Amino acid sequence: MWCLIPFVGLILGLYFGQFLGIEIPAEMVKYLSIAILAALDSVFGGIRALFEKKYDNLLMLSGFFTNALLAAVLTYIGDMLSIDLYYAAIFAFGVRLFSNLSMIRVHIIQILRKSSGIFAVFRQGLLLEEDDEEEDNEDDNEDENGLDEGEEEDNP
Repeated sequence: MWCLIPFVGLILGLYFGQFLGIEIPAEMVKYLSIAILAALDSVFGGIRALFEKKYDNLLMLSGFFTNALLAAVLTYIGDMLSIDLYYAAIFAFGVRLFSNLSMIRVHIIQILRKSSGIFAVFRQGLLLEEDDEEEDNEDDNEDENGLDEGEEEDNP
C-alpha cells in the first residue's frame, strides 16, 4: 500500500500545479528546469537501483541534493558571466535520464518475461520467423538435382 504514495503525490502535485495559478518569474525558469531535471534524474536513478537491488536512501537523497546544488551553481555562475553553463547540466541530466529509462525498460521486460507469457509470444514469434527463414535458405541451397551444395552425385 505504501507504494501508492508516489502516485498520490504525483496526482496531487499535478492538481495543485494546474489550479493554484503559481507564476514563475522569467529569471527563475532556468533554475526550475534544472531542478526538474535533477529530480527526474534522481527518481529514475532510484527506480533503476531498486530493480538492480542496489537502492540506498542516503545515496539517493545525497545524489539529489548534490546534483541539484551543482546544477544551480553552474546556472548561477553562467548567469553572472552571461554564459549558458546550464546547458552542461541539461545535457548531463538528459543523458542519464535516457540511460536510466532504458535500463528500467530492460528490467521491466525481463520481469514480465519471467512472470507471464506476454513477451514470450513475441520471442517465440521471432524464433518461428527465423526458423522459417533458415528452412527457406536450406531450400535455396539445393541445386536442380535436389542435392545440397557440396554434395556430389554417386554415379557408378
